[in-house]
Amino acid sequence: MIIFDKKLYVSLTRQKTSHTFTKIAFKPLHTNLFNIVLISFFLTIGCGNLYSQEIKTKKTARPAVKQPDKVVKPEITATDTIKLDTVRPKKTFLDGKVRYVAKDYAKIDQKKKTITLYNEAELYYKDVELKSGIIVLDYEKDEVYAGRIRDSAGVLTQYPNFKQGASEVQPDSIRFNFKTKKALIYNSRTEQGEFKIKAAITKKENDSVYFLKGARFTTSKDIDNPEYYFQTNKVKFIPGKKVITGLTNMVIADVPTPIALPFAYFPMSQEKSVSGIIIPSYNDSNTRGFSLQNMGYYFALSDNYDLTVLGDYYTNGSYAMRFESAYATRYKYRGNINVRFENLINSERGYPDYSKQNIYNIQWSHSKDTKSNPNSTFSASVNMGSSKYFKQSINQANVGSNLNNTLSSSISYNKTFNTIPQARISLTATHSQNTQTEQINMTLPTLQASIDRVYPFVGKDGVKKGFIKNINLQYNLSGKNNIVTTDSLFFKPQMFRDAQIGMQHSIPLSTNFKIFKYFSAGASTNYQETWVTKTIDRTYDLDQSRVVDRTVNGFDAFRTYNFSTNLGTTIYGTFNFGDNKRIQSIRHVMRPSITYAYTPSFEKYYNNYAVDASGRITNSYTRFENGVYGAPSKENSNIVGFSLSNTFEAKVRDSDSTKTEPKKIMLLNNLNFNTSYNFNADGKQILAWQPVLVSGGTQFFDNKMNVNFGATLDPYAIDNSGTRINTYNIDNGGSLFRLTSANVTMNYSFSNKGGKEENKQSERNGGRKDDLFGTNTDLNDPRNSQFANDKNDDDENVITEFFNSKIPWDMTMAYSLTYSNINRESKITGNSIMISANMDITPKWKGGVSTGYDFVQKGVTFTQFRFERDLLSWRMAFNWSPLGTNSNWNFFIGIKSGVLSDIKWNKRSAINR
Repeated sequence: MIIFDKKLYVSLTRQKTSHTFTKIAFKPLHTNLFNIVLISFFLTIGCGNLYSQEIKTKKTARPAVKQPDKVVKPEITATDTIKLDTVRPKKTFLDGKVRYVAKDYAKIDQKKKTITLYNEAELYYKDVELKSGIIVLDYEKDEVYAGRIRDSAGVLTQYPNFKQGASEVQPDSIRFNFKTKKALIYNSRTEQGEFKIKAAITKKENDSVYFLKGARFTTSKDIDNPEYYFQTNKVKFIPGKKVITGLTNMVIADVPTPIALPFAYFPMSQEKSVSGIIIPSYNDSNTRGFSLQNMGYYFALSDNYDLTVLGDYYTNGSYAMRFESAYATRYKYRGNINVRFENLINSERGYPDYSKQNIYNIQWSHSKDTKSNPNSTFSASVNMGSSKYFKQSINQANVGSNLNNTLSSSISYNKTFNTIPQARISLTATHSQNTQTEQINMTLPTLQASIDRVYPFVGKDGVKKGFIKNINLQYNLSGKNNIVTTDSLFFKPQMFRDAQIGMQHSIPLSTNFKIFKYFSAGASTNYQETWVTKTIDRTYDLDQSRVVDRTVNGFDAFRTYNFSTNLGTTIYGTFNFGDNKRIQSIRHVMRPSITYAYTPSFEKYYNNYAVDASGRITNSYTRFENGVYGAPSKENSNIVGFSLSNTFEAKVRDSDSTKTEPKKIMLLNNLNFNTSYNFNADGKQILAWQPVLVSGGTQFFDNKMNVNFGATLDPYAIDNSGTRINTYNIDNGGSLFRLTSANVTMNYSFSNKGGKEENKQSERNGGRKDDLFGTNTDLNDPRNSQFANDKNDDDENVITEFFNSKIPWDMTMAYSLTYSNINRESKITGNSIMISANMDITPKWKGGVSTGYDFVQKGVTFTQFRFERDLLSWRMAFNWSPLGTNSNWNFFIGIKSGVLSDIKWNKRSAINR
């Protein structure tokens, strides 16, 4: 009989990669020498197999010996009749599976109740994952210890990585209690969103609260050697929510700065965006005094939309407000809205240069995902407001937007009905605003409806061939509410009283057919009926002694029709030079066409009115003048038009000898000639021939250079006053045609770093897509880079050689030449060149310039210099426009991270306007 008087831990299995360790309790009965010897024998056999990676515990009310698999054990028969002990054993803590692995060894010490894992050690227990160079598990104290180990060179490696749930820590060493969930961590490193946190000592109170001592916070990529950080001694850290600190000091390049706070609060929400205060920046101006700019609040309203409210205030009373919102719903739509208002006061009240005015700007961009509903679309592109906004705004600095003379907007909705025939309808609201004259043209809205073409003479086979079968008709409906107003009357009652409302119905009937196999002919006629709600009644007012127009409200209509026909063909010609020549052949394609259009006179819609008090002198007018769709013509129109388009293409032997096929090169994309002859010309006021318009264009250097040209050739001579006369220029001692105007434009963009991103915000403001007039600088938020494609990727900033022969750069050039000879002045009226260049001077320095020269005015055009320094976690930028009425400079340095975007210094001069 064998009697056990204490608890034993016996190995159950032995495997190379996975083992099970079970705790077995034997009831104490009595002790004798034979029992001790037998116990020693079992310990010798069992403990030799203690190389385990998985621990299981089993709780039983009356624990009994369970025979493990694959363990040889002598048969034991209990014959003692002593009553079993009813005292329950101590409840074990490890009530789950523990998995572990180690590269070198896993050592179990039963006396100390520890398991030691060495080299690339890993331990997994419930939601705890621990990786380290060395791990010690104390299963009696329910604690685990982890630390680094030294490699062959004596360098400490394999830092612990402790992960529990969503929290992850990378310290030098760690001590963790499975039961209390508390931990003591030394030199911990963790990431929370954009923040990286390192602390000398960290105490984990529970799953959601940490206390840190000697901590530093930074957004730098290198937590051990950051370019800046916030140093504090006492920290309460709640992962995913917030950090509350005591006295906090900002350290730059390991040098403490005077910037300190008695306490600090850092939000660390796991959400994509968090609401919060936007800290203003300080500035001063000679004309408006001291100011706080860009102060406001960001509202993270939902995952689909947000709102930013910003404001400026100047001590002379000027202020500005901005509301910016972006919204998006996946697979449906996306867009953004910007509303800006500025109350500008110059100088002080009582001074001669004192002025006060209000300006505003509204921008809205909306696009719909076509996948959401392919039968309907809705889009918006709005840019409207005060005509002088971009010239006088204190928060926009872009010469391209400033020099633009037109602001335009469009909001449209289109719907397609899958009927037979198919029907379409669209509603469009448009806006066009001249910033020089301050005149505004709007349509609120325009209605367009149409029904697809119907071929009434097509048979059941559906073949459309010949004059008869190709006859088709269509129905179109157009309605307009047209408004012409000015800035001062915008959205006032008079603006709507002056609106012109009308509707037009049209039924075009057309056909096309072949003549002599090679000629394409077409004929069409169009019937139109126009409805209006306002007409005029023109009379002579004896009291005022002038002609007066009286507006007549009410429905009225007029009907017109016209006829046209066309004939055209395509001619191909090839000039072969031989397969052994560099240029093997040149292909010329000509497309001549002739068009005839006839519109009869609609004199019946015209009435006479008196010009003077006698009534003997009269003139004619139509009551439909100034209508939204114009007025019917009094004179018939009988015009024939001529056009000729040309393209030239060459086949060139490829310089690559391995290629057998020649390479095609486009010499001229188009070369067009257009003119017309009026059969109703009287030779005095109306001349028969119209000037010949010549236009063309081509591309060079792999389509990187675009060249476009145009000219106007007049066959008639002019008199001494510059008026065209009914005499051909060749009969007046000149050439066949008189060159009255010509222009050439060239654009060339090239780069050694791929495509260049367009200046989208500048285009949205009404400026240029490129940066020939400088980059668009939004003074509200200068954190974004001035340079396109600035991704700040690590691999782009690595210097692999002492000298890098490939320096990234890009350049854009535009040249314009205009010639005028309308009144025999024969002079160059425009001759200018503009250049924009950007270059990575070093991996961290970027520079750019936009400038130009006007050869007619003999002066430098708009010039801007821009520089930027990548300071890793920080960015420094400076741009300077030294010349002209838009001269200004702007300097910015700040942290790139959006979390700490308020830590910045921004200084700029007032824009000299």
